[in-house]
Formats: sequence, structure tokens, C-alpha cells
Amino acid sequence: MAIDEGSEAPAFSMPASGGRTVSSETLKGKPYVLYFYPKADTPGCTKEACAFQEALPQLGHLGIDVIGVSKDKMKPIEKFAEKYNLTFPLASDETTHVAEDYGVWVEKSMYGKTYMGMERSTFLIDRAGKVARVWRKVKVEGHAKQVLEAVKALG
Repeated sequence: MAIDEGSEAPAFSMPASGGRTVSSETLKGKPYVLYFYPKADTPGCTKEACAFQEALPQLGHLGIDVIGVSKDKMKPIEKFAEKYNLTFPLASDETTHVAEDYGVWVEKSMYGKTYMGMERSTFLIDRAGKVARVWRKVKVEGHAKQVLEAVKALG
């Protein structure tokens, strides 16, 4: 199921770093960024997470929360968050239910083998709980900056 701009953002509730729980219910009425990444503490995912961490003061000033989501268990997520001083919540979607709802749990292939995996994607959700922007198959370089620009345009 693909989520498009203007769609109702699927509901979620997941355990997150720092002993937190993130849920669409507690974010109601507040815009936020939900980004999906393949695996904690890998080069691309680290670069992406650090870029969002760097943009956090500006995003926070604009009233935006950032939540990173992967299939990883909480232990590697906690280690990843600690290692890079990531203060925003990194959520664990071990069951991939949230990733499936957002259409980012997809068939991938590498070296001729196909497997299911997380597509690096980002969703900007507006105050009304609607998807304002979607970035699929994200290229890490400059992505956090693109998201920040989109947030500014949201108003």
C-alpha cells in the first residue's frame, strides 16, 4: 500500500530510544517527520541520522518532531542513539507493521538475490494528520536540508 501526499497518515505506536514510546496519538495536532531507514549504525543510516540531529534545532524551532524508524530491535537502536548522541526518538518496528502501512517494506535485490527490506523514505505529516510530503528511495546527501525546506514551506 503506497501512501501519497494528501493521504491520511497511518496510525502507529512503537517503542523508541531513551525508554520512550512514539505514537501518532500523542503527536495529534502537531506536524512531524517520520523517516524510515534500513539499519542502525550503518554508514548511510548514520549519515542520515546525524544530518537530522544537526537540523533538529531548526526543525524544533519550527515545531517539528523527528522520528527515525527501523526494523532493528531496541538494543542496537539504543547503542546507535548513544554512540552518535541522537536525541530524537529512534523507533523499533520489529514487526514491520508500520513500514508496511507506509509502503516502505519492499522487495529489494542485491547480487541477484531478492529479499524484503526497508526502503529509505521520509514522510512529513501536517497538523491535520495528513501526509504533506513524501520522499522515497532517499539519497542521504542533502536530504535533511530538503526536509527542512519543505517544513518551512508548510508554514
